Amino acid sequence: MFDLKQLQLFTAVAEFGSFSRAAVALSISQPVLSRQIKSLEDKVGVALLYRNGRGIVLTEAGKILQSYAVALLEQAARAETELAALRSNPRGTIVLGMPPSVGVVLTAPLVQNFRAQFPQVSLRVIEGFSGHLLEWLVMGKIDVAVLYNAPRMNNLLAEPILRDELFLLGARNDPHNLGPGPVDAAVMSRLPMILPARPHGLRVVLDHILGSAGIEPNIEVEVDAMPSTLRLVEAGIGYTILSYSSCHNLVAEGRINYWRIRNPPIERELLLATSSQRPTTTVIRALTTLIRDEVRILRKLGVWEPRQPAPDQAADAEKAG
Repeated sequence: MFDLKQLQLFTAVAEFGSFSRAAVALSISQPVLSRQIKSLEDKVGVALLYRNGRGIVLTEAGKILQSYAVALLEQAARAETELAALRSNPRGTIVLGMPPSVGVVLTAPLVQNFRAQFPQVSLRVIEGFSGHLLEWLVMGKIDVAVLYNAPRMNNLLAEPILRDELFLLGARNDPHNLGPGPVDAAVMSRLPMILPARPHGLRVVLDHILGSAGIEPNIEVEVDAMPSTLRLVEAGIGYTILSYSSCHNLVAEGRINYWRIRNPPIERELLLATSSQRPTTTVIRALTTLIRDEVRILRKLGVWEPRQPAPDQAADAEKAG
C-alpha cells in the first residue's frame, strides 16, 4: 500500500516542518513534493498535515503515520545494507549432487577451493545415481548436479563438460591373459563381469552400446556400489567397466589393470546441470565455474584420463623401438 519514496518525503516534511525547507534538503521542487504528499493523503484517505502561520503541523493521523514510517524506513535501510553485504560475502547453504565415480576425484579439491572463496556458505555434497540426481534437481532438493547422459528437458539447463571414456578393469595379475590390449568389446561375453544392475545409469549405457553391437556381457555378479566392485576386481573375482577417474589411484599403486575398449569404444557424456525453474545466484554461478575449472585441472593431471600411454600404446612403442 505504501510507497517508500512517498514515506521518505513525508517524514522529511514532518522533520523540517516546512515544504520549502524539505524541498531544498531533498533537492526536489516544492510543487513535486506537494503532489507526492497529496497523493499519499489520497491513499490513506485522511489529512496528514495542515498549514499554520509558522509552517506545517501534523494531524493525529500524521503523527501515527510518522511513527510507523520511521520504523519502516529504518527496516528498509537495514535490509538494503544486509543484502549488499550478502552480495559481497554470501551466506547460506548450497547443495551439489554427483555420481560416486565423479565424487571420488572431484569432491576434495572442489570443497577446498569453494570454502576458500565462500567461507560463509555451507556446501553440502550428495552422491547418487545420475537418474536420482536428475530427479532431485528437478524437485529442488539439490542446486547443482554433475551427472551422466541427462535427457533434454525444458526445466533443465545442462552443458557438456567432458566425454568420459570407459575402460575394462581387471586384477593386476590379468587372470584371463588379456595381454597388453586394447581389447574388443566382445571379450566381455566370455569374461566374468561385475556390473551394476538396472536402472543404474552405467548399466543402461552399457546395455545400449553393447546391445547395439550384438554383444551380451557375461554378468556373474551385480553390484551397485563402486568401492565394492573395485575390491572384487582387485581380488580377481571378475572384471568391470568404469571410468579411469574411479580407479586412477589403484592403477598408480599397481593394484589393478585397465584396458582400452574398441569395436565399439564405450563413452558417456558428463554434464553440468542446474534447474531453469530456480534463480541462478552468484554462489551457484561461482560453483559451476569452479566445477569446470577443476575438471580441466584433473584432466591435465592425468586423474580423469590417463596421461601415460594406454597398455596397447606402450606395447606398440616397445615393438617399434
